[in-house]
Amino acid sequence: MLRVDGLTVRYGRVAAVSAVDVEIADGEVLALLGPSGCGKSTLLRAVAGLEPADGGISWDGVDLGGVPVHRRGFGLVFQDGQLFPHRTVAGNVAFGLRMAGERKVAARVDELLDLVGLAGFGPRRVTELSGGEQQRVALARALAPRPRLLLLDEPLSALDRSLREHLAIDLSRLLRDSGTTALVVTHDHDEAFTLANRVAVMRAGQIVQTGTPNQVWRHPVDEDTARFLGCTSFVDATATNGIIHTPFGPTPFPLPNGPVRLGLRPTALNAAPGPTTGTITTTVHHRDHIRLTVQTPTLLVDATASIASTPAPTPHTQTPLSLNPDGLAIIG
Repeated sequence: MLRVDGLTVRYGRVAAVSAVDVEIADGEVLALLGPSGCGKSTLLRAVAGLEPADGGISWDGVDLGGVPVHRRGFGLVFQDGQLFPHRTVAGNVAFGLRMAGERKVAARVDELLDLVGLAGFGPRRVTELSGGEQQRVALARALAPRPRLLLLDEPLSALDRSLREHLAIDLSRLLRDSGTTALVVTHDHDEAFTLANRVAVMRAGQIVQTGTPNQVWRHPVDEDTARFLGCTSFVDATATNGIIHTPFGPTPFPLPNGPVRLGLRPTALNAAPGPTTGTITTTVHHRDHIRLTVQTPTLLVDATASIASTPAPTPHTQTPLSLNPDGLAIIG
């Protein structure tokens, strides 16, 4: 188990990471999720031993404060892979094994390449591979010495969207099949929720919320976190006997009776028959839907419409609004 207690990283007078506490259990994948500049990569680098830090970092109760990077038993994968361009695929994967004194290098290389979906790629040069294939090689190289903790710093961010989504699913399977304990840094919600058992949301050098993907997505701790997680509008509502009564109609939601603060993602409101109408102010066409900005009598909100809507919604026209509970977040 990795344990971080009160970890602080300073650059001069600026605290890039401030008094962070976090734990990662054996076999668990924790995602550090946050916007650029929030300190998540600095925290990962401090855990790796690449940044000087105040506070405690331990593994199974053993303090790692004075342990150099190469003796911590951690694997590292960065967003650009940092492969050796003069080596073959097999040569890259074998590098860490030889450093660790592994005897059955060839067998372990074949095992790892099969695990990451690159069986038979050993003789190829890494410069001949696609970006996604290179990241698979980087993962195989990091996993080859059987690290007790794998640290991944934005491992998929350099890839295009479709490839990133595909590789995130493969990486999730790989981590679970291998039972790897991992810390993943990302700014992408979908990536974090695909890869991780738990998600820790960072903001301004601090962890503001930790929970399962569903807990974080459904119950952001505050409005700033909700905005980062895609909420664009906020309304007050009332919960009564498992029903939330909102300005856009009632919807079932298991909550204690009383007032609630709702965050609405664009998918929370559909341009479909409902109890509220509004005036469309802008439309943006996406791949499979149209995103609308709608002015209601009390609130400016975002909504969605099917791309097949006939006729397509246009600005300055009226549209009904119906509530989709899957797009709701309960604040706090």
